[in-house]
Amino acid sequence: MKPVIFGLSGETLTADERAFFSDARPAGYILFKRNVADRDQLRALTDQLRAIDGRADLPILIDQEGGRVSRMQPPEWPAFPPGERFDALYEKAPVSAMEAARANAHAIALILSEAGVSVNCLPLLDVRQPHTHAVIGDRALGAEPMRVAALGRAILDGLRDGGVVGVIKHIPGHGRAMADSHLELPVVDADAAALDIDIAPFERLNDAPMAMTAHVVYTAWDAARCATLSPVVIERIIRGRIGFDGLLMSDDIDMKALSGTPAEKARQSIAAGCDVVLDCWGRMDEMTAIAAALDEIAPEAKRRLDAAMATVAAPVAGAVLAELIDKRDALLAYA
Repeated sequence: MKPVIFGLSGETLTADERAFFSDARPAGYILFKRNVADRDQLRALTDQLRAIDGRADLPILIDQEGGRVSRMQPPEWPAFPPGERFDALYEKAPVSAMEAARANAHAIALILSEAGVSVNCLPLLDVRQPHTHAVIGDRALGAEPMRVAALGRAILDGLRDGGVVGVIKHIPGHGRAMADSHLELPVVDADAAALDIDIAPFERLNDAPMAMTAHVVYTAWDAARCATLSPVVIERIIRGRIGFDGLLMSDDIDMKALSGTPAEKARQSIAAGCDVVLDCWGRMDEMTAIAAALDEIAPEAKRRLDAAMATVAAPVAGAVLAELIDKRDALLAYA
């Protein structure tokens, strides 16, 4: 098994993809809007992926946050609200906000489980800061660390109840970034004391099964390398200070924050301490180069992968999608 999660080119697997994935045996796959048409198509696609690999617990990821980051969209699937809606309710009724976030995540997980998707890249634990880039913006759960942690825990619990593994992101925190890491490399010059605010939600949720790194430079920790490529940040901050021992994946290595060839970026991410890398775009030449550049997954990374996928079983019996959505909406109406 190679320590990489690959994207796919379209709504069905090509013959080349089937042959390549069978040979390379990536750790998992990630889906985007280009891979999603309707219920029958999506379930057939995820079934194909499991059949190639033979793993019932194959990680098949998606970003179904709600709001502007939603790969599965109406009218085929319900719309879900962004994180800031739960933040607004928390201002008036914290317990209701946590229950709304949990119900919402449970509802998301039900549609994912039905489609054969086993991992959702949610919740964001990025603490929102004023006058920063809007790439996080309304996706954030708030500007106060313990509020973010409380809502994040509710989301993880709701996903688990619906049979889906959650991914905390973007560790150790993207909330201060003044640039969009999809387009350029953000540099955060805050001192270590200020960064305590950013890492606080990740410390509270350090038992999460999976986490995704931030392509952000934190000069207080490592002025030369972003977190994804920094052994200092990964070992001293993420594994050490935060205490996270789950599966650590990079954010998409194709993002413009990172430079070099895809194979170079993949090797650097693994060398820095990521367990697996994300390569999202389904370009066969790039995937072939990455697979050739990477060794087999390390035993400790494989242990973390297996442990993460073992945290979630079948969805809790009796849950009804419409009832969860109604409950969420009734609670959000108080905001």
